[in-house]
Amino acid sequence: MINTHKIKKNKLSIFFLIGLLGILSCKNTNNSSEFKFQNTALNVQERVEDLINQMTLKEKVSQMRYDAPAIERLGVPEYNWWNECLHGVARAGEATVFPQGIGMGSTWNPDLIFEMGEVVSDEARAKHHKFVSEGKRGIYQGLTFWTPNINIFRDPRWGRGQETYGEDPYLTSRIGVNYIKGLQGDDENHYKVIATAKHFAVHSGPEKSRHEDNYQTSNKDLYETYLPAFEAAIKEAKVHSVMCAYNRYRDEACCGSNLLLNKILRDDWAFDGYVVSDCWAINDFWEPNKHDLVETPEEAAALAIDRGTDLNCGSVYDPSLSEAVLKELIDESKIDIALSRLFTARFKLGMFDPDEKVKWSKIPYEVVTSKHHYDLSEKVARESMVLLKNDNNTLPLSKNIKSIAVIGPNANSDQALLGNYHGTSKNNITPLLAIKNKLPNATINYALGSDLAIGWPMLTPVPNTVLKNGDSKGLKGDYYKNRNWEGQPEFTRTDKTIDFTWVTKRPLDNIEKDDFSVRWTGELVPKESGNYRIGLKASSGGKLYFNDSLQFKFSDDHEPKTKYFDVELVKGKSNTIKIEYFNYHADPQAQLVWAKTDQDLITPAIKAAKKSEVVILCLGLSPSIEGEEMPVLLEGFDKGDRSDITLPKTQIELMKKIQALGKPTILVLMNGSALAVNWAADNVPAILEAWYPGEFGGNAIADVLFGDYNPAGRLPVTFYKSVNDLPDFKNYNIENRTYKYFKGDPLFPFGHGLSYTNFTYSNLNIPKIVSIGHDIEVSVNVKNTGAIEGDEVVQLYISHEGKENAAIRTLVEFKRVHLKAGETKKLSYNINPKKYALINEDGKTIMEPGTLVLTVGGKQPGFKGLSNTHTTNVLEKRIILKK
Repeated sequence: MINTHKIKKNKLSIFFLIGLLGILSCKNTNNSSEFKFQNTALNVQERVEDLINQMTLKEKVSQMRYDAPAIERLGVPEYNWWNECLHGVARAGEATVFPQGIGMGSTWNPDLIFEMGEVVSDEARAKHHKFVSEGKRGIYQGLTFWTPNINIFRDPRWGRGQETYGEDPYLTSRIGVNYIKGLQGDDENHYKVIATAKHFAVHSGPEKSRHEDNYQTSNKDLYETYLPAFEAAIKEAKVHSVMCAYNRYRDEACCGSNLLLNKILRDDWAFDGYVVSDCWAINDFWEPNKHDLVETPEEAAALAIDRGTDLNCGSVYDPSLSEAVLKELIDESKIDIALSRLFTARFKLGMFDPDEKVKWSKIPYEVVTSKHHYDLSEKVARESMVLLKNDNNTLPLSKNIKSIAVIGPNANSDQALLGNYHGTSKNNITPLLAIKNKLPNATINYALGSDLAIGWPMLTPVPNTVLKNGDSKGLKGDYYKNRNWEGQPEFTRTDKTIDFTWVTKRPLDNIEKDDFSVRWTGELVPKESGNYRIGLKASSGGKLYFNDSLQFKFSDDHEPKTKYFDVELVKGKSNTIKIEYFNYHADPQAQLVWAKTDQDLITPAIKAAKKSEVVILCLGLSPSIEGEEMPVLLEGFDKGDRSDITLPKTQIELMKKIQALGKPTILVLMNGSALAVNWAADNVPAILEAWYPGEFGGNAIADVLFGDYNPAGRLPVTFYKSVNDLPDFKNYNIENRTYKYFKGDPLFPFGHGLSYTNFTYSNLNIPKIVSIGHDIEVSVNVKNTGAIEGDEVVQLYISHEGKENAAIRTLVEFKRVHLKAGETKKLSYNINPKKYALINEDGKTIMEPGTLVLTVGGKQPGFKGLSNTHTTNVLEKRIILKK
């Protein structure tokens, strides 16, 4: 219990004396060799205890915030816990960018994702040691990564669903476990990096109300759907960090939940790592119109620590925890427990050991963006491609085509490659660029075709033809060696365009800790009158003035974001412009962007299509309008989430007008969540789902379109026909959600995906009778009966015949296998009892006599027409479960 009694007056003086004695008793020196905790011969627990015993309360509290400062007298360097590697090292300069999480899930290939984890952690380690060698220990430069997001993508409206591996707990667990293992490494002495399973545990939107929502579920749904991937991450992958969520669950804040953090995580699962709060989530405990759990920051900090949140991404713990101890809201021993977990992590990462004792420190920086890593990114992208429809073998296309129209807002969009939480990529091969490279002798007719959505134009860098600085084209740039534009600039130059990603080299030499700033000034003189949107994309912060008026400012953003304003411009009329940009971390970026918002985009697209043999429409969504807690309010979109799951109306209009031309048309979708492309499914002959496919995504798309790769990705989510088929977004019950419980007809089912060849299953061998508690042994032959080689994703589902409230079916095994034309492989599986058990309404695992229906094939059984995967088949047998 938290002690809420008022402190006596003399208590303050006692704590002051204790703190003073603590300081005096410690050796005030930076000579780390004099401290016991630096002795590498001791075990980690002894070293951690020694270090903590020497700290004052103030010092302890300082180490429980994400941006922990140095304790110089103890030789403890500063450390920033915040880092990201959702699909490649993010926000830390140049890195290999892999497909977004939802694309990783659609590979159905855990072994490939393990390899990806190894590659990402190679880059992470190499970057970290380079940063440390340069005296840099800031945000995005450490070894503790807040990845993976293994929440269940229960509703396609959730904007962050793109970060997950889909709607199925088992598929999510297999991809998540393998990514974690690849990241954390296999060394018994030191973690390679530390992964973080997030967001524990019942969390998947809505974004706009996540700071105040209180969700309820049955115990059945909790233990059957929301917990299994986390349990696997902890018990199998030994993930060393867990991030708690913003919302409440059963009236408790997830970052202050006795049920989640104490009973389930530590008592039931024996988790021995540390828990980190989602960023500023503990503020929600007391701030107005949020959870309303306590009245003060001190009470919030005490509650979070008492319930098991060890690290605060935010600013509540320091100094509020010190005050909480003084007010007897929390005992200092609880702080010591949390601090012990945190320093155990740092010791296990080798941060207090010489580099020669840490094998991961020897990874050379040359691995970053190496050819091997690029090749793997492209491989993951290819394996993530899902062919949804292919009437009359429209695909693959012939490479002898002389003219192709490539049309759509995502045809040449970098954002549609990268998704959110991404690194800085060197390549960004869009579908347009890849198709040009694939067919160098063909005529490629490109047109934007439409805005992304009504009121959301595609912004591109402002060209130097409209920027003026005296007699020069471009803007005058004053560059400073600080982040405040103070003093005289180091130098001044004219920048023709403001389109900078300073990855490998900063604009100024000898910059410490990446602090610099730039002030750009000049004029913008449009060549055409009309309505425009003008924006600034910046990685840290800045301001934009237009005609001497401040249009917007933003500061300390942790990832590149774009702010904008709308204005009417007159041809030839000069407008003054001033941009003040500052940087403080390892991924500096600044772009001045714009778009004309009243231009006709469809007419050029129709013209391009008419003079082409084939049309490739690149439509979908963008991380600029679906993602984490965004200010975006558009038709069909709601502050990061979606209020409708169709394509935006602008794109539907474009698609219908292009299709009406009668040209062979292929639809390529690039998006992070399921789309109700009902009209396209009925009218467009071929549809390829590409997700946000990473920096080589365009190559993967072109390889599939032109037959250089046979697609085999499978949907990790259900594609519904309408939001009207779904329960309320805030309803967290799984009834009528996901393939396991959805009673309607999906547009495309979970597990769906076509191939350019055909697969046939035979010789399914399973026992007719199985005793409860025993494994079910399964073997089956799968043959490639087509003319070309390809991958098949073998899927095993179990249904409980006649059991009330049981799932329609449950995925229990899967395997992605490669088969040459005509080749047959025999596959064997042991389905353990936990996989065929039921979860009752109390959340308990039960095994009862009855009949199981087991199906094996390259899809779910029972679908017809468009939703049927016609390039594979399914075998079915019944098993009697007896006592």
